[in-house]
Amino acid sequence: MEDFLNLPLRSLWLTAVFGLLAVVCSAQDPVPPRQAPPDQSSQDQASQNQPSRNQASQKPASQNQASPTQGQSQQGQVPEAPTPQGQAQQTQSGNNQAERTGSAREQESPSKAEEQDSSSKAPPAQEPADQTPPSQAPASKSSSSKPPRPPAQIQGTQVPITLESSETIFALLTALNMCGYDQDLTVSDAMRSTVRNEVQQVLLDSEAAEEARTEVCDFVQNHVAARDSNRNISQYISLALYMDGPPHFVPRVKEEDLPPDAYNVALFGKLLERFYATAGLHGIWERHRRDYAAAMQRYHDPLAKMVFDTQIYLKQPPSQYLGRKFTIYLDFMGSPNETDARNYAADYYVVVFPAPATNSGAMPPSALKMDQIRHTFLHYVLDPMADKHPLAMQRMEPLLLSVKRAPLEDTFKTDISLLVTECLIRAIEIHMSGGKLAVDETLRAQAVDDVVKQGYILTRYFYNAVGTFEKGDVSFKGVYGDLLDNLDVKKEQKAAAEVQFANVASPELVRLSRPEDRRLLITAEKRLAAGDPKGAQELAQEAVDKKIGDQGRALFILAEVAVATKNRDGAQENFQRAIAASADPIVLGWSHVYLGRILDMKEDRDAAVKEYRAALDTSRRLPDIKAAAERGLQQAYEPPAKPQ
Repeated sequence: MEDFLNLPLRSLWLTAVFGLLAVVCSAQDPVPPRQAPPDQSSQDQASQNQPSRNQASQKPASQNQASPTQGQSQQGQVPEAPTPQGQAQQTQSGNNQAERTGSAREQESPSKAEEQDSSSKAPPAQEPADQTPPSQAPASKSSSSKPPRPPAQIQGTQVPITLESSETIFALLTALNMCGYDQDLTVSDAMRSTVRNEVQQVLLDSEAAEEARTEVCDFVQNHVAARDSNRNISQYISLALYMDGPPHFVPRVKEEDLPPDAYNVALFGKLLERFYATAGLHGIWERHRRDYAAAMQRYHDPLAKMVFDTQIYLKQPPSQYLGRKFTIYLDFMGSPNETDARNYAADYYVVVFPAPATNSGAMPPSALKMDQIRHTFLHYVLDPMADKHPLAMQRMEPLLLSVKRAPLEDTFKTDISLLVTECLIRAIEIHMSGGKLAVDETLRAQAVDDVVKQGYILTRYFYNAVGTFEKGDVSFKGVYGDLLDNLDVKKEQKAAAEVQFANVASPELVRLSRPEDRRLLITAEKRLAAGDPKGAQELAQEAVDKKIGDQGRALFILAEVAVATKNRDGAQENFQRAIAASADPIVLGWSHVYLGRILDMKEDRDAAVKEYRAALDTSRRLPDIKAAAERGLQQAYEPPAKPQ
């Protein structure tokens, strides 16, 4: 890989990169700026309370006002507008939350608003006693009053790559561990079990700590984002990256500026604050700081080598990273088989859970997750290049039609720059692979073919182009534009048409946050809550047409609009589409409940019962949906009588 460098140039690169590339080993929490989470304070502030960053996923908001269905006959009526939002936050009535941002790599569930028990609320004009939560967007929280601490700096460094531990992430994950998060516990580092045992002892000795734990666990149960346990944990990690703490654990940005998947759990910090104090988590954290420092030391040299090798391969100067950050967090309290990577604005974050070290203390790259970290680092390097070539990306947009049949995430089917960058990264990774792939071109060709069958249809083109790049002496940034310009769109379309796509694709690691996408649906819900169904419909339809944000959420809003305008057939169609597009239990549960009511009004009792049962299957842990579905099973839904 160094053949293209003569001896003086190699020496210059080694001096520049090792002098400019450093990995910070600081055991403190980061202090996020207004939009993207910043670095942590310096090492000498370790004993102080450190803030961390947070992000939020959001759920479908419902309406505060009654749906205008009063006074209609059963034949023309639709059930009261659903309000799936209020489920999860029942302890705080009136704090209604809004919608999530459709991120290109982050799926999120619509946000929930807090609600009172239906027995304590005046029922709306058309809804029976099982009125669902209101749907207004919550008032934004102000950022923390504490001024941000300066980020940790490395003298002489121009490549802001840091390796850190975070007390905020530690506290949040420890709380989740005490609420049933046992994923891969038996293969985790022994430190995870040690901390769990120490906290468990505190819970046995302290009634206040046990009460705080119960509150935390109830919240977690009511905020299940998906059937995938890692997705559920991911939303809390997302929150931690934009959270101020400890000891207060409050978001540092307005709620509409939170990343999508954390919005759903934005109120978790209030419960975490009490659990952190009563369970003595700070003391436990301090006892194990040296263990975290030792883990970071194991990562330091492999991480520095990975970055150095990647920069040498791409022939990239360190100056291109000025003003941007790449941060790796280590924590023992998660599954060593999972890695969480995120892109917020210009900054990139990777959360890694160390695997146990061998008896000799050594750890192979696979256990260190260096492949995953390098994948994120390649996004850090290449994503900005794609943003600087909008015309070239526009020229390649017809290729999106070629991946409609592929098992890719929807974001790759709707955003050509994401598809192009992912294909390019996967091609580079195959070239840089070690082991047998490094010497066996047949195995490399098979690896390219496997990636193409997953839907990354440009990987073969980029693999060949990168092979040519290797032989030259121009930086990757210098040839990037030519790689795009030389791509023959029609040729690639023809090749893609002959691909037999696989049934599944490996999930993308890096999740992209786009708050502006979420704001579109937040505005739609606000308009619907303010009595402007037409305005809400226009915005939600725009989100559907342009594939902006959470499509299940957008379709749910369209269904709410149909309910509000007494369009029963339109409501039924969009609830069904929302179910097909969403993985969020709130959207799924309320959509099934309201489909059941619509079918009851059509006197199709058997079909209605199936919908109520589906609501229980998907959202049994959400008490309001559970109660509504059980009432639907007990007797057919009947809309309120027409007033005389």
